[in-house]
Amino acid sequence: MKVFMIPPNSLILYDLVERFGHQPLSLMGELREHVVKPEVESPPLNISQEDIMKGLKYAGIEVPSGVRGRLAIWGPMVDEAEAAIIMHDMPYTFGCVGCHRTNLMLTYMVRRKGIPTLEVHYPHDDEEAKVMVTKIKAFLEGLK
Repeated sequence: MKVFMIPPNSLILYDLVERFGHQPLSLMGELREHVVKPEVESPPLNISQEDIMKGLKYAGIEVPSGVRGRLAIWGPMVDEAEAAIIMHDMPYTFGCVGCHRTNLMLTYMVRRKGIPTLEVHYPHDDEEAKVMVTKIKAFLEGLK
């Protein structure tokens, strides 16, 4: 199954999803596609006119451009997702405020889609990490 993760750049969630036989829908994979496209003339920006138009599908013009730009990349991944894992309570320093606002919107989009979803909390010690991994393992195994 195709599994969307929030936060979309979590290497830990990516590894777990892949390890249990599913396809992680990740920011890293999507951005790679943008960087290697010959249409992108300025790779540091990795944005095309088409991306800007896509972003408007997921967020109105009044939404900050950073959120809209992120949704242009992540929104289609949510559309494609067959399941999702949402991590809550990540450290405030994990990404910027725009990323947090985008994560809130992504969480809303995933819940509204109604796909199988596991919501876990960011672990603060080894014991919580073990519990989180056990929950994720059980969820992913249950998707088969």
